[in-house]
Amino acid sequence: MKPLTQKDGPGEGGLTRRDFLRATSALAAAPLFVQTGTANAEAPEVQPQAAEKIVPTCSTFDCGGKCDIRAHVREGVVTRISTCPDNEVDPAMPLMRACVRGRGYRQFVYHPDRLKYPMKRVGKRGEGKFERISWDEAATLIADNLRRITAKYGPASRFMHTDTAVSGGAFSGDKMARRLLNMTGGYLESYHSVSMGNTAAATPYTYGTAASGSLLDTLSDTKLVILWGHNPNETIFGHTNHYFQQMKRNGTRFIVVDPRYSDTVASLADQWVPLLPTTDNALMDAMMFVIISENLHDSAFIARHAIGFDENTMPEGVPAGESLMAYLFGEKDGVKKTPEWAERITHVPAQTIRQLARDYATTRPAALIQGWGPQRHICGERTARGSTLLATITGNVGVKGGWAAGYGGIGNRLFCADPYSVPNPVTAKISIMNWVQASDDAAKVTPDNGLKDAETLSSNIKFIFNLAGNYLANQNPDINQTVKVLEDESKVEFIVVSDLFLTPSARYADLLLPETSFMERWNIGETWGTGNYLLLSQKLVEPEFERRSDYDWLRDVARKLGIEARFSEGRSEKEWIAHIWEKTRETLADHDMPDFAGLCRNPHVYLKSPPYVAFEENIRDPDNHPFPTPSGKIELFSKRLWEMQHPEIPALSHYVPAQEGPQDALRAKYPLQLITWKGKNRANSTQYANPWLQEVQRQQLWINPQDAQARGIQQGDLVRIYNDRGVVQIPAEVTPRIMPGVVAMQAGAWWQPDADGVDNGGCPNVLTSARITPLAKGNAHQTLLVEVTKHASV
Repeated sequence: MKPLTQKDGPGEGGLTRRDFLRATSALAAAPLFVQTGTANAEAPEVQPQAAEKIVPTCSTFDCGGKCDIRAHVREGVVTRISTCPDNEVDPAMPLMRACVRGRGYRQFVYHPDRLKYPMKRVGKRGEGKFERISWDEAATLIADNLRRITAKYGPASRFMHTDTAVSGGAFSGDKMARRLLNMTGGYLESYHSVSMGNTAAATPYTYGTAASGSLLDTLSDTKLVILWGHNPNETIFGHTNHYFQQMKRNGTRFIVVDPRYSDTVASLADQWVPLLPTTDNALMDAMMFVIISENLHDSAFIARHAIGFDENTMPEGVPAGESLMAYLFGEKDGVKKTPEWAERITHVPAQTIRQLARDYATTRPAALIQGWGPQRHICGERTARGSTLLATITGNVGVKGGWAAGYGGIGNRLFCADPYSVPNPVTAKISIMNWVQASDDAAKVTPDNGLKDAETLSSNIKFIFNLAGNYLANQNPDINQTVKVLEDESKVEFIVVSDLFLTPSARYADLLLPETSFMERWNIGETWGTGNYLLLSQKLVEPEFERRSDYDWLRDVARKLGIEARFSEGRSEKEWIAHIWEKTRETLADHDMPDFAGLCRNPHVYLKSPPYVAFEENIRDPDNHPFPTPSGKIELFSKRLWEMQHPEIPALSHYVPAQEGPQDALRAKYPLQLITWKGKNRANSTQYANPWLQEVQRQQLWINPQDAQARGIQQGDLVRIYNDRGVVQIPAEVTPRIMPGVVAMQAGAWWQPDADGVDNGGCPNVLTSARITPLAKGNAHQTLLVEVTKHASV
């Protein structure tokens, strides 16, 4: 018997604390009132409780983990959420256990503020004033406006907005809305991923493909990992954390390069290297200078597999002085890219740069893995390619335990089949960053700034479907300019929004529809990042009130347009999921996949494969497996970029001072760089309304003690963050976890402007710029300057 402790020892009357807790727990489970009577009275009959079902499922939000959700369902209600125990995780393809986001889904789905009925706008656009209507009236409004706008402006006036809240599933309302539009003349498509589009566009200029990532099980023997702006502990990037934690236990050394001391730094890093945002290439340049000047580069690997390293390996027609060696040693500009040169730009000490370079070059194998945050800068394309140069000169490309850097997409990923898409008769495409311009004045959108497959647009955007997305307003850069365009009803004439909540974007709807959550519909979950498995997202409960899935009401619209039979092919939502699954089985016939009935019984399908190393064949046998580049080799110098003759897209990726970066003259007015991060309590802005997850992390401005002291700011003070684009007011978190000269706030908070237009919700896009990147024509909303002052009320 263990000895009694003070906590467990008997109190007055000989009752231990443990006995007391047992007794009070039993009382909590007992009925509040009991019937009086004799001691021998017959006990009332206990009614049996309905059986609880535990249903494995997953969400279909844009959330990287695609984790295992075990929904406990009783009498048509999800009563709680659990996840798979550790001993059920398959080490050959680990399905992620639910994180705090996954465990909080019930509070999100059963939130009292969820939309309940279809509504149409009755006030000015943006006021958020709506009145309830019937579903038939809603479908009629959509069909009538589609006919009217198409007849007047043409099908290219119709636009499908980016809808990331459903992008994690094989089937969704936005996909079927595209089908509907294409069956009735087409629509103006957009390209570019706001998550990773810049690195996906830049990486092929080195390797010929964006798929530069390997399976993480190939890193088991990696001795050093440099996480460059990569924060998987908070973003939950696929099943990355499973492998990184395993590697950490086995002795892998982790270095994190990031202006912010993230949770990933706290849990994994042996060393934190903070640097000023937009200066990544200067640090990379200096690392390469050290590696080459100290003869630590893999000269045999470079000679066999790369072009552009020195003057002897340059493409024909390029003048002298453009090679990597020439740039690093200042043969053209007279400036050697030494650690001391980089220290002045990056604020990373020169000795740290030398140590980082030596560690990376001499530790074999080593993996430099870049996150997606750095590529969301105006210089993000250069940063993405810069990391590929480092990987190449150290011989870490195409080898087990190494990493080719750049985008990092996995080349052997498998997805569901797509049997629902039909061709789009409209050929013109715009970057998602052009949509505000295309709504305001289509003549401003040209091939130089993002238009593809056309010289001009035939019309402004006049009709918008925004289904399960908050990019219409809240997530769009420079939100104040965006909503000015949306508020002008002579520009976009009809906006349909379908969502779970009255989000900041939903306030700009002309027609607002209550969507179902993933618990109330059928789908198939697909991973992103590094996992390779498919999960059945089962319908758990019936939708309450008048909520309907997007596909359900789109069938009504199709019926009013006279194309319902062709649109639906007679299938219900569940029947479409079964159809998609059977087509997927045909496509992936070499995998042992169950039929749909079998999937319903066992909803996890693991698409296992041997360890996959990106570019392994290209390195092992370059003669028979050349890189898919014009030269057939790794292109440190890209002649394709050289021919563009664009100063912000150098053919040899290197440091170029960024607009609104630390060397911009605008710093005299706005001296602080602001960055955002993807937090652990929401995916983008999804789940912002979840009360549990709001408790996980408050929306605050991180500011270094040096910068706070200079401004008289103390912990918890209400502060104003501002620039020429807007003003945000939130509390300050004074912390050394952000480097001096930089402030940070979590991305995805909902915009809450007061009567003066000052945001009190902490939405960073009040401050961000809609400036586009030079190569991908993508988003650059991480690059901005601000000033911070104590609020007048403090």
